[in-house]
Amino acid sequence: MEAVLIMLLIFGTIFGIAYLFFSTRNKERLALIEKGADASIFVKKGKEHAAPIWKILTLNLALILIGIGLGIFIASILFYNMGVEQEVAYPGTIFLMAGLGLFTGFKMTQKLEKE
Repeated sequence: MEAVLIMLLIFGTIFGIAYLFFSTRNKERLALIEKGADASIFVKKGKEHAAPIWKILTLNLALILIGIGLGIFIASILFYNMGVEQEVAYPGTIFLMAGLGLFTGFKMTQKLEKE
């Protein structure tokens, strides 16, 4: 019974946030149009040479998985060879390396978009 209530609460929260976002956006747009603003301000003008989203997602996913793998490998070295406690070595190194992987992906994405 509690699991059903939790699921209803989660879906209700997601629905409420989406409803507020879209209804507020619609009201703002209607107010701007009533004041005589040009409707073209609502259309996003993308870059002509922006990198495709699938390349960015693939790059970031690959780098975070590489970072997690390296984190596990380095944590095992820290635990078995250097005597660092297992509860500290594994989570700390995994999060550090995953973060470095995401940061590297961010920098590489910036380079992709410049090209």
